Formats: sequence, structure tokens, C-alpha cells
Amino acid sequence: MARNVDLLLTAVAPAIWGSTYLVTTELLPQGYPLTVAMLRALPAGILLLLLVRQLPHGAWWGRVLVLGALNFSVFWWLLFVAAYRLPGGVAATVGAIQPLIVILLARPLLGATIRPLAIAAALSGMAGVALLILTPQAALDPLGIVAGLGGAASMAAGTVLSRRWQPPVSPLTFTAWQLTAGGLLLLPVALWLEPPLPALSVNNLLGFIYLGLIGAALTYILWFRGIARLEPSVVSPLGFLSPMTAVILGWSVLGQSLSPMQVAGMVVVLGSVWLSQRAQQVPATVASPAVAR
Repeated sequence: MARNVDLLLTAVAPAIWGSTYLVTTELLPQGYPLTVAMLRALPAGILLLLLVRQLPHGAWWGRVLVLGALNFSVFWWLLFVAAYRLPGGVAATVGAIQPLIVILLARPLLGATIRPLAIAAALSGMAGVALLILTPQAALDPLGIVAGLGGAASMAAGTVLSRRWQPPVSPLTFTAWQLTAGGLLLLPVALWLEPPLPALSVNNLLGFIYLGLIGAALTYILWFRGIARLEPSVVSPLGFLSPMTAVILGWSVLGQSLSPMQVAGMVVVLGSVWLSQRAQQVPATVASPAVAR
């Protein structure tokens, strides 16, 4: 029962992340991806720091900088590069490789076993995402593909290392450290590469508040809590729920069409998430030394 509660609470995070596209396109000023990413992370991180009133110490300063970069700075930067250079369906499908990378990284970094059923779940999840949002007209841009793969690898590494490096603090504090570090790393890049924001409207402010408090602070507290309690190979496939939520919101809020292929994609995505949980209950196949390296 406790495991099911952990799964449900962790799944809330990617489900909410699926609303990011809607909020960004409908409420935020366009053309400021790095600034938006920085404002999503840094104010939320500082607010949480004021609540917990606890800073890293010793080796945790370096570890938090690495995790903040992987989970936020590098990941969001490459995510935006992929989003700008690729159609949304291609970008999301490329990013859906993340659970597979988590499985492979967890072997050398955590000593986790490689389960064939977990790999099958990751591959089926990618297929489900492709059915959800990939179109026949999708174009492939090499730099966009590399950015999408790099972003997936960055968050995958951040997920696995967040499990390996578990500080003796609450998920709230751990989230505060990482959000602040990620936002601080993004700050100089955003100031250097992008012009100042225009005067913000009420809708802009509401969008930033939502992305910061709900889309970053709340969701990452739940996400890092889940990583601490569950295997990364269990947590990562829950990310497939994000594009599914985005499609549902586009249909229900923006009046976008919902095709039978997309409905089939939802079924496949949900099936892959179930299969990834089932994979933890069957005997595992330990990776060979060649794979482990």
C-alpha cells in the first residue's frame, strides 16, 4: 500500500509538467526560453530555502551544483533548443528515451540489475509517445536531435545521481538546494543571451507563479521524494504521463482534435507505465561486464 501511495504521489509531478506547454504558450511572453527557465527555478528555490533555512555543507555544495545543472540548467536549456529546432512531436519522442538511459546508467552508478521487461516497457513508452504526438510531416534537424538526446541524458543522469547522493535532509530541502543551484547557473546565461523581459501583464505573472510554485517547487518535491523511496527505473517511466497530459489539455482546453491514433498512444503509454512497475516484481537479468562498462 505504501509503495502504491509513493507511486501515485510521484506520478503527480509529470502529470503537472504536462501543463507546462499550455501555460507557456497561453500565459507567458514568447521568445525568452532561458529567462523563463531561470524564473521558474530560482525564485521557487529561494522561497523554499527561506522556508527550510538550511544550506548544504562540505561535499554537498559540489554535488548540489552538479545535480542542479543536470536536473535543471542543462536539461531545460537543451530541452528548449530541441523544442525550437524540432516539431514538438519529434522533440518529445526523442526525449522519451530518458527511461532507457536511466536503466543503463543505474547499472554502473547504483549497481542495479537490468531487467528485460523494464527495457521493453521503456521502448513501448517511446512508441506510445510517438503515437500521441508524432506526425508524418515531422522534420528531423540534426542539432535538434542531438539537443533532445542530450537533454534526456542530462535528466536521466540527474535522476540516477539524485538516488545515489541522498543527503540527510528532507525532500523539501533537497529540492530547495537543487532549484536554487539550477536557477543560479541559468541566471548569467539568460542575462547574456536574452534581452530583458517586457512589462509583465497579470497573465504573465500568473503564469510565472504557476510554473514556479506548482510546476517546479511542488512537483520536484514529489519527484525527488519518489526517487528517494523508489528505484529510478520505476520513477523515470512515469515521465511518459507528461506528454499524455499535454495532449489531453490541448484537447479539453484549447479545442485541439484527438485522433484514434492518439487515443491508442494513451493506452500504450499507460500500459508501458504499468509494465515498468511489473518489471520490478519479476526475476532480473544482471548485465554482463560488457554492458556494465
